Parts: sequence; structure tokens; C-alpha cells
Amino acid sequence: MSKLYHMRTLDDQVVLVTGSSRGIGAAIATEFACGATRRPVAVHGRDRGAVGDVVAAITRDGGKAVGVTGDLTSFEQVEAVRGQVEAELGPVDILVANAGGNLTPPALLEEIPEDGWRATVDGNLLTTFLTLKSFLPGMKARRRGSIITMGSTAGRRADARSPIPYAAAKAGLALLTQQVAAQAGPFGVRVNCIAPETIMTERNRERIPAGQQEALADWHPLKRLGTPADVASAAAFLASADAGWITGVILDVAGGAVLI
Repeated sequence: MSKLYHMRTLDDQVVLVTGSSRGIGAAIATEFACGATRRPVAVHGRDRGAVGDVVAAITRDGGKAVGVTGDLTSFEQVEAVRGQVEAELGPVDILVANAGGNLTPPALLEEIPEDGWRATVDGNLLTTFLTLKSFLPGMKARRRGSIITMGSTAGRRADARSPIPYAAAKAGLALLTQQVAAQAGPFGVRVNCIAPETIMTERNRERIPAGQQEALADWHPLKRLGTPADVASAAAFLASADAGWITGVILDVAGGAVLI
């Protein structure tokens, strides 16, 4: 790693990664805490034990991390998370709004239960809205900050295989990102979105049979599936000074699966 690159990184900025008790979020938190820049990181989740495991792993690797828990569909709890992070680490400079996921099985639209629709939309779009609503004002007041939201290729192109509520929520999240980027740019705050394709988290390795993994990999122009580290590297770049003139971008970390 060149000296010049170190000079252009994140200095002592505080990072919060929501939904970082496992999978992609844990990889992003670890990259910020233990990678080249080694920033103090707040690890968030709803499972206190899982959060503690990630914090412990980061600490063992020489990074600095604290754990916070809270339900991000509640603005009161989001504000409590912000208060705890600020008390323990200071104001958040880099926010990775990663929390989300598909919370209802794929189905024809007319067969989707209303509670499944609401759970998925709230778990992705509402959580991101409330998180930005809480943290953005402080960033604007300080006239600095980088926000990274977590979309999906499911929200980037129509695909009959994609769960409709999840795809709709992620599509809305992409436009939300660009709207906020336009509003926050004059205050020195950058807002970008990462849209991953199939990422081989531990859960996906267990859930997707080996043969299907091979077929999915072959469908991608780069002929492999993504890893949590692929997404973490993209997040580190978007948060760095090297991306200082990039905002409102939807970055497809997708192995070429989305070509537009």
C-alpha cells in the first residue's frame, strides 16, 4: 500500500455499519476496522450475542469496535443507537446503512401476504430512511460525511426469480439514495449505493446447493459468485477520499450480471 494512498484515506473518522452482526455487514465492519485504514467502528445488529462476536473478532485483529443493538424500524431506537455511538466513539463520519434482507418467500404478486410485504419493505426501505433521518442532520451541520446504502441487483432489473417486495424496496432505496445525494451534496455529504448480486455469505453457502452455485457462477460474465470481501472493498473505496467526487452512484458489485 503506497504512502500516498494512506494520506488520502479516512484518518480518524468514525464508522457505523448497520446490520453488521454477520454476512456482508460483518465483512464491511471488519474492513473498516482492520483493513488499511483501521477506523473505529460501531457494529450494529439486533442479536446482542452475534454483535459481540463480531466486536470480539475485530478486537482480536487489533481493531477498535463497539457493539450497539436496536430495531431500526423504530426511530426512537435509531436515535438511541446514534446516542450510544456518539457517546462511545464520537459523531459518525461514515455511515453504511446495510441493514435489510428478504423477509418473505418468493411468490406471485397476488399470493404475497400483506404482512410479508410490509415486513420486507420496512426492513429495507423504512430502516434506511429512518437511519438517514437520524444521522444526516449532524453530517450536514459538520459539513462532511459519507453515506453508503445497500441496494441489490434485484432492484436494478426485472427478473421473475426475484422476490417482488424485496426488489421493489431495493429499487426505491436506489432512488432514495440519489435524492438524498442531491439534497446533501451542497453540505459536503456524499451518498452512494452498492447493489450486490449473489454473495456467498455463510448463509448462502449453506442454503444454495453446490450444483446451483456453479450454475449461478456460470451465468455471470466473470464466472464466479461474489464474496463479502468484494462488497467490503467497494464500501471502503466509496468512503475514501479517492471517491471524493463521487456521489449519487449506484455501484453494481455484480460480476457483470447487470450491464446498463
